[in-house]
Amino acid sequence: MAKIKDSFYFDSFDQSAQYALQAATMLDELMCDFKPESLNDQISQMHEIEQSADGVRHSLVDALVVAFITPIDREDIATLSSALDDVTDEIEGVLHRMYYDNITEMRPEALELVGLLRKSCKAMTKLVAQIHHFKKAKKLRNLVFDINHIEQEADAVFVNAMRTLHTTCDDPMQVFAWHEVYEQLETCVDACEEVADVIDNIVMK
Repeated sequence: MAKIKDSFYFDSFDQSAQYALQAATMLDELMCDFKPESLNDQISQMHEIEQSADGVRHSLVDALVVAFITPIDREDIATLSSALDDVTDEIEGVLHRMYYDNITEMRPEALELVGLLRKSCKAMTKLVAQIHHFKKAKKLRNLVFDINHIEQEADAVFVNAMRTLHTTCDDPMQVFAWHEVYEQLETCVDACEEVADVIDNIVMK
């Protein structure tokens, strides 16, 4: 079997990050112009993105199984690939919760959170693109710090969103529904930070 070029792994990481950004961008746009009646169709569109991201991960894992030499530790490759795929999966999960919890109108705090998610995914794609030059650790670590800072911002927005929800909403079903959506949005931002942490660990080795 022909030797797998190092660029294959890095290109796969880039593709996975781009799919996550595509998913975050779609989620941000549909939440800012929310139309509940379109949600089912939007779930189908999001699932196509998620399936494409899965395809990249499966191809990378298949290649890793037969690879003799890899540009970085093979366990790190597998861990990073999984972490990147998780971001897209978690973003798809936001739409699922909005659908089965029957969200009919958008809350401003949710728009803040999805905006931070999109910002985090943009920073993540820049970070992933720098893995090609992982020996230049200073630039990489600055991007890691940027993602950590966004996650901290999201935590603060999440706490405020939950406080506002529980002190201003009298409908227990709405409280339950938005509790799930807020938690899922925060999980998405946390997933971006997990990618940053994995890359930071790779650089520190």
